[in-house]
Amino acid sequence: MKKMPMTSVASGMGIEVLPDLYHYTVQIVNIAFIGNPSVSNEFILVDAGMPDSHEMIIKAAQERFGDDCVCKAIILTHGHFDHVGALEGLLKKWDVPVYAHSMEKPYLSGESNYPPPNTEEAGLVAKMSTTFPRHSIDISANLHILPKDGSIPVLPDWRYVHTPGHTPGHISLFRKNDKALIAGDAFINVEQEKLYDVLTQKQEIHGPPQYFTRDWQASWNSVKTLTELQPSVAVVGHGLPLADDELITNLERLSRDFGETEIPENKK
Repeated sequence: MKKMPMTSVASGMGIEVLPDLYHYTVQIVNIAFIGNPSVSNEFILVDAGMPDSHEMIIKAAQERFGDDCVCKAIILTHGHFDHVGALEGLLKKWDVPVYAHSMEKPYLSGESNYPPPNTEEAGLVAKMSTTFPRHSIDISANLHILPKDGSIPVLPDWRYVHTPGHTPGHISLFRKNDKALIAGDAFINVEQEKLYDVLTQKQEIHGPPQYFTRDWQASWNSVKTLTELQPSVAVVGHGLPLADDELITNLERLSRDFGETEIPENKK
């Protein structure tokens, strides 16, 4: 995938959400590092950023975990271009397993392309979405399908939650002991359809990006599922992390009002 020029004021910014959970922004999307640098130089990467951003991600890993850092695995919340864009370059540096849900496999093994975007909603990013890559990548040599029981082989303290809607095999990651959540695009903290909001990272909790979401009832159910977990902190695919009362209050509102505020008119 070719590098895309779109970026935000938060690009290159890292936030230590917890001692072993690090949020990092790559242009207009977030990745997460799981691992405590005061304990080990090893980490797990969640999602793989924008196209051709591998050098930026590797540098962020080295700054966080040291020049001799060791990536143990990559976990994908889903296979959209802004979450797998740097995979090719990263796998040349770190030849590691890449874990994803079985229903996301066709988009990660060269079998199927994602459907065309919905461009009928307001917002410049929604209109631009026809130019976004939606073709399948093929990482079959590194791809590992996650177990059906919700466990994550490389992260025994975490489990994945199947949160379909945005894509068929979308997942979120949850750690029960401290209620930490990595939501992916199941819900986000910016109105992703509006270019100004994306560039300035204006905080506002929303459902998944409208232009690429296929199943809105499933998306709503996924938000309800994550709300029931009552997370204490959340790293999201787009926008800044959320925590505590701000997170719960806004997530409960989103879960309640989703049908009215999030589903595009032409999909109701």
